[in-house]
Amino acid sequence: MGLAFDPETDFELALCLTPGIGSGTISRILARNAISNVSKRQFLSLSPDALVEEYRLTERSARALARGAKGIEQDILKFKGRALGKNVRVITFQDPRYPGRIEGFCENPPAFLVAYGNMQVLHSKTFTVLASRDAGPDSLAATEKSVEEGVLDSMVLVTGSNTAAYQRAAVVPLRWGAPRVLVLDRGLFKALGDDLDQEPFPAARLWRYRFDAETDLVLSPFRPDDNFIGVNNKIRDELVVALSDEIRVAHVSKGGNVDKLSRRAEELGRAVIRL
Repeated sequence: MGLAFDPETDFELALCLTPGIGSGTISRILARNAISNVSKRQFLSLSPDALVEEYRLTERSARALARGAKGIEQDILKFKGRALGKNVRVITFQDPRYPGRIEGFCENPPAFLVAYGNMQVLHSKTFTVLASRDAGPDSLAATEKSVEEGVLDSMVLVTGSNTAAYQRAAVVPLRWGAPRVLVLDRGLFKALGDDLDQEPFPAARLWRYRFDAETDLVLSPFRPDDNFIGVNNKIRDELVVALSDEIRVAHVSKGGNVDKLSRRAEELGRAVIRL
């Protein structure tokens, strides 16, 4: 990844980093460009007025993207410098690498994912073990046991990192040197640090001091420096379930997010096992 801005290869990154542009707006831009046969260079050559009128961007976003993305170029180059030599990529829903499991499950799939690490793990059979936030010791123990069984059966765990159940699950593959897919509830650099080498929660560091991008995959639907906000939990949970071929439920609070997601998975024909 070079440090010069290239409108062709860095177009999705430019959209991702532009202030005021959310996932829905990015989806609209990509869809409109595809239908109208507007190239990446043509889009970035438009004036701010054209971007506001034709794409309904805010003036701030339009100024950043107009005339070659000059208003956002320094942020793009900064990101590329931090990611230089690391297996980081921005994947939009038009990219063939965008996980089909997400498109088949999410009601509103994120327009982009920031991916870091081993994308090959998504070719394996995946699973997750879910437990609502009020899960007690027995449910957490059942989570750990079920994850171990799945890992020993050569399945790849999909999990998060900021609830007791997710953390209990996420350390199990570390014991066996097995891969994980970690779905973040914040930006990549916020979770893994500026050098992208930190395990995202302290307990994991007892098993592995540095994050291993050759083994694991991290996915974030948020900008690389985004902090956590409350709504991110639901987005993360939906992606965890979406990426899992098999959903195991250790504990569920009726009417909660785990309940809703596991029921949707059943309706869509995913394997759902209630422990």
